Amino acid sequence: MSGDTALVSVVVPTRNAARTIGACLRAVRSQTHPAIELIVVDNWSDDGTWELALPLADHAVRQGPERGEQRNHGIARARGEWVLWLDADMELAPASVERALEAARATAAVGVFLPETSVGSGFWTRCRTLERRCYHGEPRIEAPRLLRRRWLSDAGGFASLIGTEDADLRNRLLAEGATLAWADTLVAHHEGRIGLGQVGRKRFYYGRSIPDYVRGNPGAARIQMVATLGALWRHRRLLAADPAHAAGLVALRAWEVAAYLAGALAATAGRLRRR
Repeated sequence: MSGDTALVSVVVPTRNAARTIGACLRAVRSQTHPAIELIVVDNWSDDGTWELALPLADHAVRQGPERGEQRNHGIARARGEWVLWLDADMELAPASVERALEAARATAAVGVFLPETSVGSGFWTRCRTLERRCYHGEPRIEAPRLLRRRWLSDAGGFASLIGTEDADLRNRLLAEGATLAWADTLVAHHEGRIGLGQVGRKRFYYGRSIPDYVRGNPGAARIQMVATLGALWRHRRLLAADPAHAAGLVALRAWEVAAYLAGALAATAGRLRRR
């Protein structure tokens, strides 16, 4: 165990996550780092998530309407020097917090990336797992997950965006020239069995905030697209070794881009009608 005893506040927003919330919170409770504060912010779940979270959390509150606002509410309650945020379907390895703090201390970083790996069954989930392997170490694609609370507070927390709040935060950190580090660990993202219908609906919903994201982050969408293509090209040997899932990855990404654009167009059309 490292000698760093800084308090880390872990914020977990939830919404009808009974399938995964127990594993998520128990993994936080099992961290080798000794100083953890666990805050659950539930968006009025009706599937038993709230009841499962109560005995495991240090603080559990109910707040909505979206993930960014839930995180901000948790951050406002946090007492830790550091804040780490997880989705309710994510699971930390036992030494994740310890290794993230070690990476921050070694580089005097203000934020730390904890790379993800997708876990689940089915063809499209395996495509997602392959995709995530290509993005490890990419600062324009991944987003930091552990950050100094003071920086978060001074920056105003997460923007009121849907699905793009992590990218917006990353862009602000990079624009400031903040020192960022990568933890030697993986966060297991329990995505279950991914289906194209599920992906399309979620990306369409997220796409409705794309116009606001683009206005607040000029040029960021193009930069991320170029970074994504560059990452896939650099990992072309990895992709070539698994051609079926590599082809599925390309198809999945194309489907997601189309859904994002459809959501963005729908949001823009709705605003024009209201004028």
